[in-house]
Amino acid sequence: MTKEEIVEAINANLSCHLATAESDQPHVRGMMAYRADEKGIVFHTGRTKDLYKQIVANPKLELCFFDQKNNRQIRVQGKAVAVDDAALKKEIIEARPFLKPWAEKSGIESIVVFRVIDCSACLWTFETNFAAKEYIKITA
Repeated sequence: MTKEEIVEAINANLSCHLATAESDQPHVRGMMAYRADEKGIVFHTGRTKDLYKQIVANPKLELCFFDQKNNRQIRVQGKAVAVDDAALKKEIIEARPFLKPWAEKSGIESIVVFRVIDCSACLWTFETNFAAKEYIKITA
């Protein structure tokens, strides 16, 4: 797959699992990314959440997207950086109504937007299960 095809597949399958580490303990949780493009993968969390604290302490993470239609995993490793963009935050809140009450109660600052940069993707299928991993750079 090309990097453009990988980004397209991620945008078609935004549900993912996101892995972080806290000291020597890994943590994985289900997430829904907001979007992917040539700049990286955008997602959000709350400032009071463990996820936020783990990313601040160690911004390296991995996301795993499952493309059910093509029966493949797209694993993306990269580094999360906070995005200070009020317009993007408002766009996300409008697109995801479940965030509105949270933002109204705790303030828009309680929601943190991250972009995963320096992304490299590794594809997995049953057919390539025993093949050597090949990473494809998907962001600059």
